[in-house]
Amino acid sequence: MSTLSVDALVFDAYGTLFDVQSVATLAERLFSGQGAALSQLWRSKQLEYTWLQSLMLSPMQRREDFAAITAHALDFSAEALHLPLTAAARHRLLDAYLDLSPYPDVATVLVTLAPMPRLVLSNGTREMLELLAATTGLASHLDAVLSVDAAGVYKPSPRVYQLAVDHLKLLPPRIGFVSSNGWDAVGAKAFGLTVIWVNRAGAPLERHGPKPDAIIGSLAELPALVGRA
Repeated sequence: MSTLSVDALVFDAYGTLFDVQSVATLAERLFSGQGAALSQLWRSKQLEYTWLQSLMLSPMQRREDFAAITAHALDFSAEALHLPLTAAARHRLLDAYLDLSPYPDVATVLVTLAPMPRLVLSNGTREMLELLAATTGLASHLDAVLSVDAAGVYKPSPRVYQLAVDHLKLLPPRIGFVSSNGWDAVGAKAFGLTVIWVNRAGAPLERHGPKPDAIIGSLAELPALVGRA
């Protein structure tokens, strides 16, 4: 694979640096035999609600933040699966989203990539993201954390990816955008960023929008791809 020439790297958070399915362990303890189903539906509904918020609201209407979206998605998922979600269980699951496990290769990769600027650009609120980075020890390996709250809309709106351009003061092709979410990779590439799709699951390419500039199976492949191995 040829090397990509970029001056900075911007990472998606949920599903890319942090394993959103790590909440399944707690969900399984709370709802034996249903943990994986709850975790998967919760994540799916969470994304669906962000897209609905972005599409159905005018700029003058108030958009709910990612913390609220995450709670709504959990409530829906529990009811859809006929799970008795008590207030205590709900609180524990929502707290788990603030303490997601990073993928095993994340810290090593971020260290290897230095001194190249390394940023996070995520749907999460700044408070959620900064707490997650701090509790997992990744904060010291990141140069900035950018939240969609500053754009007032969720991914894959071009206004979100513009936040990275404004912060870094670089042209879009000089910014490498790293995401494990195919739809996010499409949105970032349509905006003009240089996109690396982390396809851990071996999923097929999205059938709409432009293709990523590179596809890797894990973040461990990233340093060599950008000439930082």
